[in-house]
Amino acid sequence: ISACYYDVEENLYPVEVSCDTSNVKYSTVVLPILKNNCYTCHNQSNSFGGVALEPFSNLKTYIDNGRLQCVINHNSGCKAMPLNNPKISNCDVIKIEKWVELGDQNDYARYL
Repeated sequence: ISACYYDVEENLYPVEVSCDTSNVKYSTVVLPILKNNCYTCHNQSNSFGGVALEPFSNLKTYIDNGRLQCVINHNSGCKAMPLNNPKISNCDVIKIEKWVELGDQNDYARYL
């Protein structure tokens, strides 16, 4: 039996739709990402690996020392998170990074 196999690049490697970072807020954008991907293991009750991202002041510590960005980007020297799961979407990473970049211009003060 012989067959011909043809892959369409767009189907194998779909281009991610645009990522809207125009209004990235903690409560509406970042918190849902964290709840869906991080808080199962890293909340006030479960602090696997000694990491609790709740309350917000804990999360801010990981933002300030760069660990949050390191683990969600799967950078070398950091344990890739979420553990034993695929990396969160590039758009979610971009949204978190945009929110971190905005820092105090964003809505940090409200949660500290």
